[in-house]
Amino acid sequence: MSKISKFFKGGGSAGSKARRGPSPQEALARLRETEEMLSKKQEYLETRIERELAIARQHGTKNKRAALQALKRKKRYEKQLNQIDGTLSTIEFQREALENSHTNTEVLKNMGYAAQAMKKVHENMDLDKIDDLMQDITEQQDVAQEISDAISNRATFGDEFDE
Repeated sequence: MSKISKFFKGGGSAGSKARRGPSPQEALARLRETEEMLSKKQEYLETRIERELAIARQHGTKNKRAALQALKRKKRYEKQLNQIDGTLSTIEFQREALENSHTNTEVLKNMGYAAQAMKKVHENMDLDKIDDLMQDITEQQDVAQEISDAISNRATFGDEFDE
């Protein structure tokens, strides 16, 4: 394939992988990396907010312009922090949904595997043979019960008289 057709058609293994999409493990790893990166940025912004607040207090009434500028920067940092909080919530929700989907997929695969095993076990079983076997068992249980009843009745040896 020429370079131009590869470019437009996305030829090669990289193009086919992009169409398939990432595996759940890869996607989870990337979401966790993004969460970590955003958490670090959150910490950075929180320290910047504290620093700007300290600068505003330091200048207080002496240098109102510097204090106002520090408060404006603090406000910008707080806005960025709120955006990051929202983004983190969205990413956490997506990660949890992906984890649940992956778990459900694994459960479904295992249930299919178990169904195949049960099918294989039941291949050699015939319902008519099972029904006959159950009838034989019931008959043998009845015979055993009759024998048990006969043995457990007291022998009267002539104590009873027929009128």
